[in-house]
Amino acid sequence: MPPDVESSHGWLLSVWLLVAAFLAVALVESARVGIPLRDPGGAVFLSRIAISAGIFVPLALIDAWLRTERGRRDRRTVLTTLRLRWPRRRLVLAASGLLAYYVVYFSYHNLKSWDVLNSPRDTMLLAWDRWLFLGHSPAGLLHELLGTHVAAYVLMAIYESFSTLVTVAVVASMVLPTRIREGYVFIASSLWVWILGVGCYYLIPSLGPFDSDPTQFADLPHTMVQDTQVRYMGQRAHLLAHPHASDAFAQVSAFASLHVAVTCLLLLMARYYGLRRTSYALGVFLAGTIVATVYLGWHFVVDDIAGIMIAVVGVALGRLMVQPRESG
Repeated sequence: MPPDVESSHGWLLSVWLLVAAFLAVALVESARVGIPLRDPGGAVFLSRIAISAGIFVPLALIDAWLRTERGRRDRRTVLTTLRLRWPRRRLVLAASGLLAYYVVYFSYHNLKSWDVLNSPRDTMLLAWDRWLFLGHSPAGLLHELLGTHVAAYVLMAIYESFSTLVTVAVVASMVLPTRIREGYVFIASSLWVWILGVGCYYLIPSLGPFDSDPTQFADLPHTMVQDTQVRYMGQRAHLLAHPHASDAFAQVSAFASLHVAVTCLLLLMARYYGLRRTSYALGVFLAGTIVATVYLGWHFVVDDIAGIMIAVVGVALGRLMVQPRESG
């Protein structure tokens, strides 16, 4: 099993130039608004790196077990496969990819936090949604079609599983591909999705239908979704009132839906890697996520449309930056 080494790593330099440029944008915006970069409780950066490290080890062991010839999958042989699979250079490349991802994710979250300083334009997005649905509320139509009880819990479960799915997928992109450069296609595409997404936040600042049209969601059962929405609005109010407090950090923005964008990215990447069954499952999951964002009041329909467009553009840019499959 040859180690994953290459004589040239210009593509890696391109990834880190993008990371550095986006971090510079975050630093410039930090200076403009007068609020330092923050990671309250280490929840955005430090804890996610630790979680990723915890996922990396068992995934690498599973990968080594699968790559070991059947009938020889004893402990010693699997560990030998693991050592051959992970020379120092590959470990460094994997760590570099994960670090690049989380530096951009950290910068994204800070820029998203400061977006609440801008005036929301939810009225315009509400009008666009109603125009698309001939004067009707798309959330109201979904409530009539699906009901407001069992569907609420199913869609909540789909929506809330997003973070876990993405975290595992990011680590898997560095562990599972035979060539780690192929894994970097996922990383680079993800970087572009977060960058384009936060750009949309600033293009059209918004909070979401749950805040701008709350009566549409009054009949839904009380779940952790409403608790999270209340918490997000409380964070926003706290940041607006006390922007220099060390714990002032907001997490609410609607346009575009990065839940949809990143889920669509996962689908496109599964297709890129030739994972047919996974693609089918992610297609269903994407459809459920789109429905959930509107049904639960997190997003306008136009947010979801924009999210899909961001995913398509992000994957194209990521492939171009690292390596289109057809060229290698």
